Amino acid sequence: MAKTVVLERKPLSLSERTYLPQIATGLKTTFSNMFKKNVTLQYPEERPVIPQNYRGVPTLVKDPNNREKCVSCQLCEFVCPPKAIRITPGEVPEGEADREHVEKAPKEFEINMLRCIYCGYCQEVCPEEAIFLQQEYSSSGYSREEMINNKEKLYELGGVVPDKHYKWDKKKKAEQEGNSH
Repeated sequence: MAKTVVLERKPLSLSERTYLPQIATGLKTTFSNMFKKNVTLQYPEERPVIPQNYRGVPTLVKDPNNREKCVSCQLCEFVCPPKAIRITPGEVPEGEADREHVEKAPKEFEINMLRCIYCGYCQEVCPEEAIFLQQEYSSSGYSREEMINNKEKLYELGGVVPDKHYKWDKKKKAEQEGNSH
């Protein structure tokens, strides 16, 4: 047979019955915050300050000669934890003599932003420095398809980045080495 336990409550004191301590605490909080600096931003007119090491939207970039830096090595696709990147390798377009040592170029390159966790592994592993995380933090769409960034959209977001290594410009690299000696 189960034993029933009855707990008796103490009666509330006068201050507890009138809620005066709770009201005083609430008023104290209200007045202390009333005279502080406003923290609300009027978005989109006012933008927050983004930290230096912020990892934003991954994008593709081109070199100063407006050439694709990506060579479809697919390392970013393999290293991506949520499998948000999909690359379909293709051939390098004919007539690009300055890229004769490049075997492949991406036919299709997609990043599913609904899957992306902004980890930055794709940028770290890219041997060609073709993928960068931009300061973009506000991406939205009305459908799932709009949140899949294709190659054109990725290049539009990424733009052109100066090439510090002159990897494909052997003349400039030779000039730089000649000037440094």
